[in-house]
Amino acid sequence: MRILHCCLAAFYIDDFGYQENILPKIHKELGHEVSIVASTENYVGNTERGHSRARSYLTPEGIPITRLAYAGWLPAALAKKLRIYQGLTNAIEQLRPDVFFLHDCQFVSIYEIARYAKKHPEVRIYVDSHTDFINSARGWVSKNVLHKIVYRWCAKTIEPVTKKFYGTLPLRVDFLRDVYGISGSKVELLVLGADHSVVDVDRRKEIREAYRKKLGVGMDEFLLISGGKIDRRKNIQNLIEAVKSINYPNVKLLLFGTPTAEMKFEISKCLPHESIIMLGWLSYTEISHYLLASDLAIFPGTHSVIWEQTVGLGVPCIFRRWSGIEHVDVGGNCVFIDRGDENDIRNALLQIVNSPAICDAMKDVAIGKGIPVFSYSEIAKRSIECDC
Repeated sequence: MRILHCCLAAFYIDDFGYQENILPKIHKELGHEVSIVASTENYVGNTERGHSRARSYLTPEGIPITRLAYAGWLPAALAKKLRIYQGLTNAIEQLRPDVFFLHDCQFVSIYEIARYAKKHPEVRIYVDSHTDFINSARGWVSKNVLHKIVYRWCAKTIEPVTKKFYGTLPLRVDFLRDVYGISGSKVELLVLGADHSVVDVDRRKEIREAYRKKLGVGMDEFLLISGGKIDRRKNIQNLIEAVKSINYPNVKLLLFGTPTAEMKFEISKCLPHESIIMLGWLSYTEISHYLLASDLAIFPGTHSVIWEQTVGLGVPCIFRRWSGIEHVDVGGNCVFIDRGDENDIRNALLQIVNSPAICDAMKDVAIGKGIPVFSYSEIAKRSIECDC
């Protein structure tokens, strides 16, 4: 099949490990002819949002990608906010896809896809959603104007020709139904996951030994891991203080990622410390390897795609509890904390660090259930199999 992935509702970041990167790659590995159309929104220096130029090129996997310019007949700020593009219909007609996979639907140019699908009723369309009340619709204008009027119109425009809308978290399933008014019969959960094509989980012991050696961490030491995009809501500052207060010589904390300017200053006040190892930005593959080298991952703040990546690699976890994001519990692989403050984190850590049997049981569940449920190879197949 010819599958066109549309990344026009937000960014497409080259060479990252987001779902927008992984699903097209795996669809190609499954034998499909895959293309991508995307906005020019990208990352600059791995951390800051910016814009690439409109052009066509190949991803590292050899997938053609076309970045579309915003409409020139509108003021630039308005065209970017409404996400109206030049050349989308031409790109579609050249590619003639059998399947559209839309990564979110909040772009006004979506009417061009709906119009094409009505002319070609054999075409199948799937839409996923990464939008919820934690990462979006937090201000009055955003909630009541953008989402409840403009983006709802986008969703309702594509709904009649769409086979399935996928929320990537349970609360995003609710958002599709409650905010955009999508029929419940068309909405289901399609989880994020781990890309096992870049890391062999069956080599866990070998990877653990090699990456602990790189870090200078002994095989008998208890290694915690956390990281990602470090802003204040991730509560990494509270995690650092909790680990310092425990003060167990055999417990180490590995942090990776690039802090925001505010957090860079705050974290610098807590470091250096003999129990804490701070790495910078890591690739998706490197993150996967360091996760496998660790005993326990801890994410005491807001959700990140690294949550599902960690569960999909079979690593026990501590998560901050958020309503609608409890799907990462596959039956005992994780512990939830309610606040994410220093005391909350310290109490959870001590419970696990002081009870090896608890951690071993969590690990058994993580490997036995987390890996198959959160495998992108299975998620990619399911994403385009629904005949509804």
